[in-house]
Amino acid sequence: MKNRPFGKHGFNCSEIGFGAWAIGGGWGKQADSDSVAALNRALDLGCNFIDTAAGYGNGRSEKLIAQVLRERAAAGKKDRVFVATKTPPGPGSWPPTPYDLADARYPETYVRANVAERCANLGTSRLDLLQLHTWTRAWNRNPTPFKLLRQLQREGLLGLIGVSTPEHDQNSVIDLMRGGWVDAVQVIYNLFEQEPAAELLDVAKECGVAIIVRVVFDEGVLTGKFNKDTEFASGDFRGVYFAGDRLERSVKRAEGIRQDIASTGLTMAQAALKFVLAHPAVSTVIPGIRNVAQAEANCGASDLPDLAPELVTKLHRHNWRRAFWYAGK
Repeated sequence: MKNRPFGKHGFNCSEIGFGAWAIGGGWGKQADSDSVAALNRALDLGCNFIDTAAGYGNGRSEKLIAQVLRERAAAGKKDRVFVATKTPPGPGSWPPTPYDLADARYPETYVRANVAERCANLGTSRLDLLQLHTWTRAWNRNPTPFKLLRQLQREGLLGLIGVSTPEHDQNSVIDLMRGGWVDAVQVIYNLFEQEPAAELLDVAKECGVAIIVRVVFDEGVLTGKFNKDTEFASGDFRGVYFAGDRLERSVKRAEGIRQDIASTGLTMAQAALKFVLAHPAVSTVIPGIRNVAQAEANCGASDLPDLAPELVTKLHRHNWRRAFWYAGK
């Protein structure tokens, strides 16, 4: 496993991290035994970065992570594992509207209680990284939630602070980076969603902000394992994400990528990971991992040779100005 600097923050993280949404639920049936085995295997393979959130199974994901880290410590394994989690805004529209007030969605009493809950679930008195989940450009001129997080940082409750970008307006966080409000940004960046390469990633590099890449497989279609007739189980988030003709359209476009990498010997998933890692601003990529096989496949991609520059350039053609799919689109 190769490591990369986590921005300017003196921590080298594994370039393949563990995306822990699915182990909390929301992606179909998931046995805790599979989740525990997947976490252990990824850590054994050199993964030292885990990303979770309050909303991943209402704390279930965080508690499983805490269990695994506790058991590994008891077994004498001296892993230094960096765990990032997230807190959502208080009750209201998702994503926040331009008319929402930051102090109403992230009031101090709520944030402090949420941080305490995150710490309790993860079995720690200090969070390595807390990310706001999510944001609106309307708050950029007076980002009071980040002023509060900096205070919690000074109190020793938080290590680093960050933001998970709003899918519909990822560039809204550029001003936050330039203003020094965030230590890390979690962004959607993949073979279809290449807009961050226009400015966001370069600004992060200039400012020393760590970049965590989510949705590297576009919820699975970039692994090449779906076809237009794929059906998702009840309760699986992907059934909504790929509603209507979205899956058929996505599969068709993914086939173009398969053709471009046909002579490389790479799987679709490997190519998707290596494409993202080709950008020097990226600190870590967090594919969702829910079993041992996925842990081995995703972590193993780190050891593969980098993509040839000419192939990276060729893959730029798959940029899809789709924006994010909300219900009804």
